Amino acid sequence: MRSFATLLARLAVAGGTVRTRSLVCAAVLISAGSIAVQAQEPFGSVYQIGNPTLSNLWVDPVIGNDANSGSSNSALRTISEAWARIPSFATLINTGYRIWLMPGDYPEADIPSWWEGRYGTFLYPVVLQASGGRGSSRLHGFPDVYDCRYLYFIDTDIVTDPGHGGGGNTLHLASCNHVLLRGCRLNGSDGFINQAQETLKANQVQFLYVEDCDISGAFWYPLDFMVVQYGHVRGCRIHNGGEWCAVIKGGSAYFTVENNEFYDGHTGGFVAGNGSSFEFMVSPWLHYEVYDLKFVNNVIHDTGTAGMGVNGGYNVLMAYNTLFKVGTNDHLIEVEQGYRGCGNVAAGWSNYLAGGWANADPELQYIPCRNVFIYNNLIYNPAGFTSPWHFAIPGPVAPPTFSILVSPASSRPTRF
Repeated sequence: MRSFATLLARLAVAGGTVRTRSLVCAAVLISAGSIAVQAQEPFGSVYQIGNPTLSNLWVDPVIGNDANSGSSNSALRTISEAWARIPSFATLINTGYRIWLMPGDYPEADIPSWWEGRYGTFLYPVVLQASGGRGSSRLHGFPDVYDCRYLYFIDTDIVTDPGHGGGGNTLHLASCNHVLLRGCRLNGSDGFINQAQETLKANQVQFLYVEDCDISGAFWYPLDFMVVQYGHVRGCRIHNGGEWCAVIKGGSAYFTVENNEFYDGHTGGFVAGNGSSFEFMVSPWLHYEVYDLKFVNNVIHDTGTAGMGVNGGYNVLMAYNTLFKVGTNDHLIEVEQGYRGCGNVAAGWSNYLAGGWANADPELQYIPCRNVFIYNNLIYNPAGFTSPWHFAIPGPVAPPTFSILVSPASSRPTRF
């Protein structure tokens, strides 16, 4: 990535390099009393779109007209109209749809605020793509995408206008599957203040792939995945966050986070696991905050505390990463308990019956770590740039006697 050049030049004085490995991984899924092996993609691979069959809908924000046919020489004016012409709440057959965005700015009034019920397939997906290449088409607004399948955003920017107001998510994905973001820029900052709570927020999503994107500008997390299984984050720049730059948590599983750059996180760079509300989690991932995650070959720099960490993770690998100017206010790497509360006991009752771990207090840290492997990482803080200590690995704690949490909750074993 181009932004690595200056950083790697600095690291050269310490003999630092960014190292890669080609590995194939497998995950074991235990569900309904059976054990199945879930094959996972090799490191370095990207989501394969294939050769889908697509009908094109053209949108031109300058000279388009929503009464037009939507062909290349008779473009629509708004994305809302193009979206409305895709059949809803029915699996697409015979053709998918590609919304071609002509270069320009698309105001919030011309974009659906609620994108719902478009059921593409691998052969017939729904694609939103900038016709002029990356950076040429900019959506202004906070889209919410719900219950969609095989939806691809390609070379499409979603940006925040000045004075939009705090809160919300620049892009929110919920209850979807097979979503791809490739070559997109998501920016929750208006250039003066971080307007978005999270820039890219995903919850209850499966098969989510984020590739070669720039994601920034949140007063919490630029990237926040909660209850997300299967997928990867690859080749992205994730930065300018009021908390961690990125967090994957809440029973998320089978993820690869590889070859990204994380920086300017007030709290830290990347954390596997964190804290979650029990009632939003899904079976069978009801115990740990994150399962089977690989964090490999990333560059993390300029963070307030840890460059990377694990909070309540099971089978987590952190290897071949480069950390530079991290731990300004605290430690460099952390492996700690995650926390788990249940704000709505009635909504979470089925998870209790399934033996999930929860506690009424959402802030106390009781979710243990197990099988955390931290190998072959390079940490370099230049002269005059020090952290109070290197590693934060607390001892075991005893959860409340009335809870069904494992006891004691330990952040060990961790292997370096």
